[in-house]
Amino acid sequence: MPDLRVAFYGDDFTGSVDVLLQLTRAGWRSRLLLGLPDADRLVRAAADVDAVGIAGIARSLPTEALEAEVRPALEALRALGPRIVQYKACSTADSSPSIGSLGRVLEIARDVFGPATVPVLFAQPDFGRFTVFGHHFAAEGGVVHRLDRQPTMSHHPVTPMHESDLAVHLSRQTDLPLGHVPFPEYAHAGAVARRLEEATEAALVLDALSDAHVDLVAEAIAAGSPPGTPRFALGSGGLSAGLGRALRRPGDGAGPSAVPLNPPGPVLAVSGSRSPQTARQIEAAREAGWTVIPLSLGAADPVGGVRERVLAELASGRSVAVTTGDAVAGETAGAEGGPDLVATIARHLSELVRSALTAGTRRVIVCGGDTSSRVVGLLGAESLSIAANPVGNVVLCRVAAAAGWLDGAEMLLKGGQVGPADLFELVRTLGD
Repeated sequence: MPDLRVAFYGDDFTGSVDVLLQLTRAGWRSRLLLGLPDADRLVRAAADVDAVGIAGIARSLPTEALEAEVRPALEALRALGPRIVQYKACSTADSSPSIGSLGRVLEIARDVFGPATVPVLFAQPDFGRFTVFGHHFAAEGGVVHRLDRQPTMSHHPVTPMHESDLAVHLSRQTDLPLGHVPFPEYAHAGAVARRLEEATEAALVLDALSDAHVDLVAEAIAAGSPPGTPRFALGSGGLSAGLGRALRRPGDGAGPSAVPLNPPGPVLAVSGSRSPQTARQIEAAREAGWTVIPLSLGAADPVGGVRERVLAELASGRSVAVTTGDAVAGETAGAEGGPDLVATIARHLSELVRSALTAGTRRVIVCGGDTSSRVVGLLGAESLSIAANPVGNVVLCRVAAAAGWLDGAEMLLKGGQVGPADLFELVRTLGD
């Protein structure tokens, strides 16, 4: 049986990569699989690492589809016998009663792991995510907003956040009893561990305003997970970072090691994100000389209309950004952001990425958490490893795949709000 400290399921690919980064920073050896493999391959993947993860797509699925997506993954991870099984959710708690329901996830996890109270931690202070007295806050543009007033999340096209009290938010997605532990009760990790052990609620939302709070919570969770009995926890990359520190061993490394990057060349960026930050990044790329091409979803053949231009620009040495943001807003009123539209956008963008990679492009940016998950899956990637961490929580990954045109390609999978305005140029010039 593998000697795993943590096994995790990420409800989208960008979030799954964040876990990979946080554990790598702690000096762990980690592996991220893209989708649930068969049992033998999962055991082999976990044999020589400290943590193994499965990148999934639950965040963008309707609630009735979560059973088929989430239960097999959690059962497979539990069977590996890790100390902790984490369900990695977005640090802005993206979910609703109808899409990506975290309440439904808690119900499934209760069946798989038993009735022990589930610790819930969404705070990620180094990413501007904080929880205080149960209310969640998220930074944007250097300003910290209450979640239901945060400019992007309060108007998210799929899961708009209208409630900052996380226990209330999750209670609207399940009939399970949920509660909250405020940070003034955090005298020490033992006190939090006892509160979790004695709780009658199915899950408890935990506060964190600093990395010290995160670490204390992670220590409490680890203390309540005896070897051989995996404990289930729900939370963000902040929880992953805390577990990475709480479960460190003397032989762990010092953090990410440098690996050779592919030779520099033109980059293709494709975006299914409608985040204002992604829009700023695309505009900054345009000002830096990139060709920006809108993909018209209303066209009879959306991809055929832009493929030749994309390939011609890349062949000339010019980087290209293909965006669907304006098309979504202008051509699909009434259906924008739904799961069917996400799937349609991902299918079109994956065709463009496939064409670029087979033509020789070796570095790609995919914007949008839901879009990234589906694009990478459609391409046939098998696993990801970290190639570079250029800034903050931004990660350039190296793809492992059976297809030669995809194997070894470098991909940055970016959530809508992630990265500075000049991110595209920063990624293009890596290795120069």
